[in-house]
Amino acid sequence: MDLSALQHILSSLAGARIACVGDLMVDRFVYGDVTRVSPEAPIPVLARKHELVMLGAVGNVARNAAALGGEVCLVGMIGGDAEGVEALRLIKAEEGVEGFVVTDTSRPTTLKTRFVSGGQQLLRVDMETSGPASDDVEQRLIRTVRDVARDVGVVLLSDYGKGVVTAGVIEACRASGAVMIVDSKARSFARYGAVDIVKPNAAELAHATDMPTATDGEIEAALAHALTLCEAKAILVTRAAKGISLAVRGEAVRHFPGVPREVFDASGAGDTTLAALGVALAAKVDIADAISFAMLASGVAVGKAGTAVVTPEEMIEASISAHMAPAEAKIVTPQRMADEIARWRAKGLKVGFTNGCFDILHKGHVAYLAQARAWCDRLIVGVNSDRSVRALKGEGRPVNDLEGRAVVLAGLGSVDLVAPFDEDTPISLIEAARPDVLIKGADYAESEVVGGDFVKSYGGEVKLAQIVDGYSTTAAIARMQEKA
Repeated sequence: MDLSALQHILSSLAGARIACVGDLMVDRFVYGDVTRVSPEAPIPVLARKHELVMLGAVGNVARNAAALGGEVCLVGMIGGDAEGVEALRLIKAEEGVEGFVVTDTSRPTTLKTRFVSGGQQLLRVDMETSGPASDDVEQRLIRTVRDVARDVGVVLLSDYGKGVVTAGVIEACRASGAVMIVDSKARSFARYGAVDIVKPNAAELAHATDMPTATDGEIEAALAHALTLCEAKAILVTRAAKGISLAVRGEAVRHFPGVPREVFDASGAGDTTLAALGVALAAKVDIADAISFAMLASGVAVGKAGTAVVTPEEMIEASISAHMAPAEAKIVTPQRMADEIARWRAKGLKVGFTNGCFDILHKGHVAYLAQARAWCDRLIVGVNSDRSVRALKGEGRPVNDLEGRAVVLAGLGSVDLVAPFDEDTPISLIEAARPDVLIKGADYAESEVVGGDFVKSYGGEVKLAQIVDGYSTTAAIARMQEKA
């Protein structure tokens, strides 16, 4: 999706009203390090570092829809327990989300706890009851849906099979007259009746049809069969990096190819897709543009930790990056640097930082940066602006301007981000980055490294990389002047 189309959609979302109805969960992520195996059993020991707690399932749909600018009514069910109190607190904290939650004291609030180390889930523990809501609770849910869905443009129904999505609740959603999109984990799509869209992923479509869904041809056949098994007007299947395919009754299947992205955490990506699609359709965006918008949103979501929300600013940045050359996409502002570092740290990656003018890139620079990268998992290079190079090196420098120097640095495989700075020293960047390892050349003493004391104050390291003899920018300029 090009930037102008994206900005047009984003500007139309403010005030779009949607109802998010379905199974409400609390997602807890416990992050830590694994360095040993338990002596009690052949299992890893997780040294807990921190936790994240957020709304999951329909709650995650609601918070994503609100983050994109929608006005959201959230209908779900909790138990009369501490997790239910936590869910209410989380709903109240979400700007743009109004909660209409029914309590069933006979069952627990659904809680999913994930234990994560190095970006990998080690274990998930679920606390839940999957039976349908009791008659009394169902009637309260139906009344609530009827009240909140009267003036919305879209109803998003999240059916995780935990008891909220009963026949009565489905009928109440359909009776609203709003566009209705169902995200279904059920084997049969027929139970939803003549809804506008059912949105399974490829595995769920395969489960519902007993057909393969790996290729475009297999998807087309499975979608055609799925439409014979239900009354839905359309089925939209999400296919991860392969994109989205849409089957509208009576029309040929349309495929929307995906863009490969680095996947950090796919949990909640389907919720983001549903939310973005729903908000766009509530704002009267064309279905093809709404799908492209949803794909962009989910691509941002999979690069974030946990069931994270996606903001308009992140979508604009993703759109800009998608149209850049790979090297240009590595050149970042201090804020984007901080955001990338947060993602890396959530994966358990070691962050390194070095800096310099890098005026005429030569063999010595390449060897130096390769050595620096060997000491960390991700390397950030701070590069002086043209003004700060002149302040350090004098008039006539730099030979190459900032843009040229930054792009060449970003083209190196050893460099993960390039962050320009205008000050005489990179101390502000170092303080923003808080690197695990700070690297300078061995022509410096450790005590002379700018930011060294700061990095060591929180347990970081300062390392001095070897300099390749016979290579320097000053020497290169001198040789060029001699030849001239």
